[in-house]
Amino acid sequence: MRPTQVVLTARLSPKDGGRLELDAPTVGLWREGPPVGAVLRPGMCLGAIEVLGQVFPLVAPDGAVGAVVSVRDPSRSRRPVGYGEALLTLDPTVAGQVAAHDLAEAEEHAKHAGAVFKAPMSGRFYLRPAPGKPAFIQVGDVLEAGHTVCLLEVMKTFNRVVYGGPGLPARAKVARIVLADGDDVNEGAPLVELEPA
Repeated sequence: MRPTQVVLTARLSPKDGGRLELDAPTVGLWREGPPVGAVLRPGMCLGAIEVLGQVFPLVAPDGAVGAVVSVRDPSRSRRPVGYGEALLTLDPTVAGQVAAHDLAEAEEHAKHAGAVFKAPMSGRFYLRPAPGKPAFIQVGDVLEAGHTVCLLEVMKTFNRVVYGGPGLPARAKVARIVLADGDDVNEGAPLVELEPA
């Protein structure tokens, strides 16, 4: 059995003017946070918090939708934070525009594709375990639950992504690999287009 990686979730605090503040869920050093102007949704990566030398990914909580309008001490790469201290502030007024764009994009993609295997998290996509090694999958391969599809790098940590999940067939053939090695991908974006096996 593989050990489960601990992922921290930021705390959500409503503020005046409809803005939302995302607060630290623990004491530590916050790093690799999103820049001002980035649009965030629930589950998206907010960087990481280092606690006693261990680095834990930090994600946006449910209800956190909007553009980043301020970031705690953006000039520092590692920012000391206390429990409940503000990390960044979101303006949700852009959420409607973002949702409409995402919906239109998803509908357009659905017209031209069958089943797709989607990214379970945001990160950098790698099809191979190391340079010069064979790819985990190729077009025409048949996937079954538990088959390794790729690696997603999140904050210098490589996460193995395996096939399976709700709405996916037990067996499927790889029709197209959507991304190239080193491409950045957002959570929920297509990784592999599938066809019946």
